[in-house]
Amino acid sequence: MKEYKYTINGNEYKVTIGEIEGNIANVEVNGTAYKVEMEQKAEEAKPVARPVARPAATPAARPATNTGKSAVKSPLPGVILDIKVNVGDTVKRGQTVLILEAMKMENNINADKDGKITAINVKAGESVLEGTDLVVIE
Repeated sequence: MKEYKYTINGNEYKVTIGEIEGNIANVEVNGTAYKVEMEQKAEEAKPVARPVARPAATPAARPATNTGKSAVKSPLPGVILDIKVNVGDTVKRGQTVLILEAMKMENNINADKDGKITAINVKAGESVLEGTDLVVIE
């Protein structure tokens, strides 16, 4: 038997957790008994793979008037699968410049502005950390 004291919105509650049978717990709150149904234990639950809908991984949007050099940064740690551009290529904002595998998902990494690729700082198969400069656009 475990006892707890909680204050919620200025109200005090004395909570006693008694016997637990399966997923039903006998709980007493300020002297009133309740039967509380609990969720399954994590080891009993069967994992379900669900796809996560995410927008294409792009760095924070920058104003269209941005000039000068800027690096496209890795939005999360992962492995470079494919580089879609070469030094000297002209790219448009939103164009895929490389593919990053992160958490077993392929993520398109897009140009953050129109410009010319002046440097590619990674190679296919290379592991990168979040925030790593991947390509430089001028």
